[in-house]
Amino acid sequence: MIHKAYILVLVLMTSLSTWAQVGNAQGQMEIKGSVKGKENYIPISGVQVSTDKGQYTRTNGLGEFTIKASIGDMLIIEGPELETVRYRIKSGEDVDVLVEGYDGSRSEQKQKRVASSSRSARMDHQRFLDSANFYKKTDFEKSIDFIARSMEPLGSTGNKRELSSSLRTLGEIYLYHEQYDLAITNFKDALAAQESNRTKLLLGKAYVRNGNYESAISILKPLVEVKNMVPYQRVELYETLGDANKELSNLKEAQDYYQEGLLIAEKNQISPKEIDLSSKIADAFASEDRVIEAEGFYQNSLNLSKKVAPERLIQESEKVADFYNQKNRYNDEIQLRKKNLDELEQLSKSSVASVGQGISARDTVTSQRINYKIANAYIAQDKLDEAIPYLEKSIVEADKDDDLVVQKDATRKLSEVYRYKGDYTKALESYQDYVAVVDSLYVRKEQEISRAARFNREIANTQNRISSLEQERELSQSKYSLAVTEQQLYEETSKRQKWIIYSLIFGITLMALTAFLYYRSNKQQKLANNLLALKSLRTQMNPHFIFNALNSVNNFIAKSDERSANRFLSEFSVLMRSVLENSEEDFIPLVKELELLELYVKLEHSRFSDKFDYEIEVDKKIDVDAFQIPPMLLQPYIENAIWHGLRYKEEKGFLKIKVRQVTNDMLEICIEDNGIGRKKSAELKTTNQRKQKSKGMGNIQKRIQILNDMYKNRVEVSIADLNEDKTGTKVSLKLKKQ
Repeated sequence: MIHKAYILVLVLMTSLSTWAQVGNAQGQMEIKGSVKGKENYIPISGVQVSTDKGQYTRTNGLGEFTIKASIGDMLIIEGPELETVRYRIKSGEDVDVLVEGYDGSRSEQKQKRVASSSRSARMDHQRFLDSANFYKKTDFEKSIDFIARSMEPLGSTGNKRELSSSLRTLGEIYLYHEQYDLAITNFKDALAAQESNRTKLLLGKAYVRNGNYESAISILKPLVEVKNMVPYQRVELYETLGDANKELSNLKEAQDYYQEGLLIAEKNQISPKEIDLSSKIADAFASEDRVIEAEGFYQNSLNLSKKVAPERLIQESEKVADFYNQKNRYNDEIQLRKKNLDELEQLSKSSVASVGQGISARDTVTSQRINYKIANAYIAQDKLDEAIPYLEKSIVEADKDDDLVVQKDATRKLSEVYRYKGDYTKALESYQDYVAVVDSLYVRKEQEISRAARFNREIANTQNRISSLEQERELSQSKYSLAVTEQQLYEETSKRQKWIIYSLIFGITLMALTAFLYYRSNKQQKLANNLLALKSLRTQMNPHFIFNALNSVNNFIAKSDERSANRFLSEFSVLMRSVLENSEEDFIPLVKELELLELYVKLEHSRFSDKFDYEIEVDKKIDVDAFQIPPMLLQPYIENAIWHGLRYKEEKGFLKIKVRQVTNDMLEICIEDNGIGRKKSAELKTTNQRKQKSKGMGNIQKRIQILNDMYKNRVEVSIADLNEDKTGTKVSLKLKKQ
């Protein structure tokens, strides 16, 4: 059980503030005060402070309040955890209230309960709206009742978003039941509570159905410029604008809007709207007597309908048949309607869109209506005998489905056909049946008029209930607006604190940004250094390679082998052109590198044909085009194998280059030679050669190190002796896919 704390002291500060004495025309002034705990001076927020003249406010987070009052007004201080206190204002003094026994814990519990209650109220509000939508088509009264229940708690909270949602849903219910004036009124009220593109679209639809086409265009046209609208809503926007312009005979504008909507529907695969818009474009062309264009779009709607559902195909086919009827193409009309009858017979009645009943039935797709229209097409061609069976079948099916409207029309038409044929006996019988149907229809019409009157009374009572709830909400909103003033005062008080917090956040953000920019600058500098180093190393590689190649040419010239020198120079020029073309790239396709290596090995073999043979083996299963490799990466290893391993071998050696797949993302390139080996090659070097480290191999190692740093370890090279006796050399290069 919660016990209320009681107010121990009411302190009146007799020193008047200059601002407190500034009154308005009615002698009002601002009274300041506070409500705090006596023992610990904890501020008490949310305490209601009011006057007997209607002024109202609440204490803010610091327990402070400001209220306008006049001398002689009664100041009332009350709260759920406090004893209510009344004090007569005698001057513009500050009023400080101290509450004994207040420790703050109950206030926290209250805030939690209020927050929990607020969340529960929002959930209840949405549940009521969901229920209203569920009963919208089946139980109008129950649906409206749920709307009223959703609005009842809004008077105290003043939540405009939830109020707008309730009013919009109410408007949708009225729109479905063809109460367009009420729908428009509620959509306007929803917009007044909160602006919403969805509500504006619904208001535009209501205007179109109510015949207010200019108003529909006025509310919807500005939405064309709105960005980031949901595709389905934008399609509906263009469709509704097209409908309004079509009714105003602005057929060109209507077609343009329909076309825009169709493009969006096709792009976003909104199939039902593609069918609707194609059909409406066809209707617009038909109105202009542009038969070819109309037939094209009708055919498009039929093709799209085939992919959706048989029911939709029949509906669209009937629209096309109506078009044929307007153009006096009766044979085409009859053929298409007969096909629709066959399709309709294959469907169960539950799958048909709806079955018209009574005088208020809409022009839905039913077999009795199709038979009646086929008969009319025959009559238009004076084929009375062919029309009679379809009229009789239409009458039988209409009687079975209790469709009095079609039964009346078909019976009257059958009587006229018999009269034209001169069969007056059957004409009289049919006319008597017609009179009987008209009598039944008249009775039903009276019943429906009575139901409509009762329905309108229910709507009026419900709308009055909604209006009274809205008036209560407006009264509560006025009180809520007064409470907002307190919140504004609290925000003013806390501005300095927020400024300090924001300054700290800004300082931390600035430090973080500075650190990030420093890190990025270092990273970019490192990247620039790596790129410069790579370029430098490639620049060194080219003259190194050219120097070694020219030595080979010089060797041929020294031997006076002019033919071999010319052939070597020709092939060397091809090699050099490819090398220079690739010299600026970090990576080239592996297939290009293998081509260059084959040409290089061929040139070296032409010079040292007595020293070694070679073989280049590439696994056929490897997708060589999927891998890339730094240019001229393998050439120095091959050059070492020939010049330092195979060239000094007494018998003829062998060089093997093979490429095999290791994993899906990695392959291995092996360069094997059975030369004298690295140890013996080092022993044969001159003293000067020992002092000078191979420039080609040094550059390669630096390039690999830089490339791995930049591209995350894509290249891995290892060198080992081929045989246990230290002869031969094996270079293994593993390359990852990019």
